[in-house]
Amino acid sequence: MNDSQFHRIRRLPPYVFEQVNKVKAGARAKGADIIDLGMGNPDLPAPEHVLEKLRETIGKPRTDRYSASKGIPGLRKAQAAYYERRFGVKLNPDTQVIATLGSKEGFANMAQAITAPGDVVLCPNPSYPIHAFGFLMAGGVIRSVPATADEEYFRAMERAMQHSIPKPIAVVVCYPSNPTAQVADLDFYGELVRFAKKHDLIVLSDLAYAEVYFDDKNPPPSILQVPGAFDVAVEFTSMSKTFSMAGWRMGFAVGNERLCAALARVKSYLDYGAFTPIQVAATAALNGPEDCITEMRETYKKRRDALIDSFGKSGWDIPVPQASMFAWVPIPDMFKALGSLEFAKLLVEKADVAVAPGIGFGEHGDDYVRIAVVENEQRIRQAARNIKRFFDTAPTTLHNVVPLAANGR
Repeated sequence: MNDSQFHRIRRLPPYVFEQVNKVKAGARAKGADIIDLGMGNPDLPAPEHVLEKLRETIGKPRTDRYSASKGIPGLRKAQAAYYERRFGVKLNPDTQVIATLGSKEGFANMAQAITAPGDVVLCPNPSYPIHAFGFLMAGGVIRSVPATADEEYFRAMERAMQHSIPKPIAVVVCYPSNPTAQVADLDFYGELVRFAKKHDLIVLSDLAYAEVYFDDKNPPPSILQVPGAFDVAVEFTSMSKTFSMAGWRMGFAVGNERLCAALARVKSYLDYGAFTPIQVAATAALNGPEDCITEMRETYKKRRDALIDSFGKSGWDIPVPQASMFAWVPIPDMFKALGSLEFAKLLVEKADVAVAPGIGFGEHGDDYVRIAVVENEQRIRQAARNIKRFFDTAPTTLHNVVPLAANGR
């Protein structure tokens, strides 16, 4: 028996990013110094006061025992306090806050909680893979809508409601967006809440990049700031990017009590929550000083600026992201016909630079690659120099590739 015979596995396409990873691993095995701007994997250290709290808690009596699957009370209270401080949103930590093993697990288990086989879910395309595949693994059906926050989005939503059978049960939104770095404002969320109430839709909002923004006057809002949002919405956040704690697997689902209760019930059967010392340290992060968040933001802004400047000089213009740790970048015209996967492989082989192919985020991403600012400014500038050398020589050295790209398929 092979894995293609398993029903849920058949619903999952080959993992696109793994194909780039294989090329990357092969190049490194031959001694290449690959500058990896592919995975959104923070390279900054977790804050020292958080690490200190972890060290202080490990080994204490009872902390090695099973924890609480919905999160220890202190952690849920800390998340509620963060929401009130940051968004002016009041949460009941007992009924409206669930700690998750990162936002990814929260999304997947919410899908398990609310989806019956054949249920239709509206999902942005391109989008972070778990947004769609969490529901596909739960037996749902995905209908794509644009990843924008504009009038076209709501026109597409109206068409989806008219033509989807059965009627969609939920919509996923993600702003600041992974991968596109698109941002949304409160007016958009207000319209979305009205739309959801009109059509009896659940709204699942991914706010993992809430604190990675570069316009201090317009920090990303929460959908829960909209009056009436608690009637329809649950929002997912993560400590991975805000506190550079990606490997700690700590996130939250907050909002509608009925949906939070459904998630908590599913989780109670599947896990006992994160290791208690991690939850205690996460509590210290949320309750502690915020200068580490400001420093993180400044670091990514400097890297973003270095990316835009150096890649622009290399001949590759980068659209300026206003938030997130990513740039969503059109493939240069000379290579566009290759598609994002082959272009990403080519960058590894010819420029020693890894990026994420846009096709990995949905078919509407295939003209783009996602570039993550997860290397320091010096390495980003080195990547740009490598790419410039590649671009300058490509027309003469890639006879079997560039004419194809120039002429179209």
